[in-house]
Amino acid sequence: MKHFKLKLAVAVVSSALLSSCLKSELKTIEVSKIDTLIINGQVYTGEVENAQNLDIAVCQQVICGISDPKKRNEYSAKKIIDAQGKIVSPGFIDPHTHSLTELLSKDKNHNLNYLTQGVTTVVNGNDGGGPVDIKKVSKQLTANGIGTNVALYVGHGSLREKVIGREQRFATPAELLAMQTLLAQGMKDGAIGLSTGLYYVPGSYANTDEVIALAKVASQYNGVYDTHLRDESTFTVGFISALDEAINIAKQANIHLHLAHIKALGVDVWGQSNTAIAKIEQAQRAGVSISADQYPWLASGTKLHSAVMPKWLMADSKAAFHQRLNHLDFADRITAEISENIRRRGGPEALYITEFKDPELVSLNLKQVADLKNLTVVETAIALVQQGEVRVASFNMAPEDVENFMVQPWVVTSSDGTNGHPRKYASFPKKYQSYVVKKKLLSLGEFITRSSSKTAKLLGLEKRGTLKKGYQADIIIFDPVNFSAKADFSQWNQLSTGIEHVLVNGNLTISDSVFQKILAGEVVK
Repeated sequence: MKHFKLKLAVAVVSSALLSSCLKSELKTIEVSKIDTLIINGQVYTGEVENAQNLDIAVCQQVICGISDPKKRNEYSAKKIIDAQGKIVSPGFIDPHTHSLTELLSKDKNHNLNYLTQGVTTVVNGNDGGGPVDIKKVSKQLTANGIGTNVALYVGHGSLREKVIGREQRFATPAELLAMQTLLAQGMKDGAIGLSTGLYYVPGSYANTDEVIALAKVASQYNGVYDTHLRDESTFTVGFISALDEAINIAKQANIHLHLAHIKALGVDVWGQSNTAIAKIEQAQRAGVSISADQYPWLASGTKLHSAVMPKWLMADSKAAFHQRLNHLDFADRITAEISENIRRRGGPEALYITEFKDPELVSLNLKQVADLKNLTVVETAIALVQQGEVRVASFNMAPEDVENFMVQPWVVTSSDGTNGHPRKYASFPKKYQSYVVKKKLLSLGEFITRSSSKTAKLLGLEKRGTLKKGYQADIIIFDPVNFSAKADFSQWNQLSTGIEHVLVNGNLTISDSVFQKILAGEVVK
């Protein structure tokens, strides 16, 4: 594989040796140029999974020195942050968000729900929904000002919509060439790779050869292939077969494969995490570069039509979708297929409405709504999707599978943040409190590296994710006792607590737990 291949092994370096190497680092820095000096904290650099007692100096946008505290009297700084009793780490990197709408807005472009989780860099364009015109979006974000750094994928679904529309068919050679040309330009303009959502319309209408052809283009620019698998359950080809397809695409295109929000979704595939892990590790041994991300919740989040409606119904347009949905000739088939999709997800009691125009239905499950409206569950689902966008939380994962994936060294932390689901506001502190503090499934050092440096490496984000001289000064300081999630399924949009200081590109955007209204983020290319 190419040079971006994920390095799964973390080099073990003793803190004593590292400190020795860094002792004189700050002596060459002009005192007047040190803007911020962080002292007395328990420092996790992202390179070593043990805490160290180090001073960190920031000059403008970069880390300009890391030193043994014994040398502190040899330098000074404009601002000193005393991190006594606190954790100092690289800013977290979320490889799967849906925050582009907020970042392009004028009122939520601070991305505060991520900053208060300790996230300083977010990735957008996942699930095949990334922008086609990367240059245009990058200019808009830069002109607008953004609170976090952002990296962008070109979305396969977006390419398809632009070239083919939402027709349920394979691409012609001319259409494939047009998509390849658009993707190549997006990569030249700074995209980090290609994303697909082969479960979603219109990505689900593509065959494997189409995706391989596009992934080969991204590979030419050292890009990543990020994919929402064609099936995480038994909706179409099945979870393991969908994983086989993804591995085959990566192998044929010679590209790093990143599996989005890895999970075994639904009762039919509970327990298949072992098979999936074995298959991934077998491919890795054969030379295929593979990683994955995961959010720490038992419930996924999506739109109701994506969750339970057959894909063939949604071709072409919303009007065509609704027309087919109400066609009497399709009634029996539609009822059977929707019923089966609901069963796969754990039944109507496991599907909770999290966002809808009728607030009285929010927080009710599909069975409760059906009883309220005196309709069958299928009739209720059909009626709701025609009334507007309905977001649902689908409680469809087994704790054993979640934990099995989480401990794998090639799995990093993500949120897949969407409205109505607490993962958008609380995934990183949720993982910390539930799986580091309480269950001790991961050590603090493992949690930090799998939320920062490993993510930066697999995405090819240079000079990010590690506390190291010359790297961008994306740094967080948090209270290990108070770093916790406040959002839950009853109040999904509550900001997390415990993040006391955040530096984004050297700018102190959160100070003493207060947002400073500074937009210091950059488009990362």
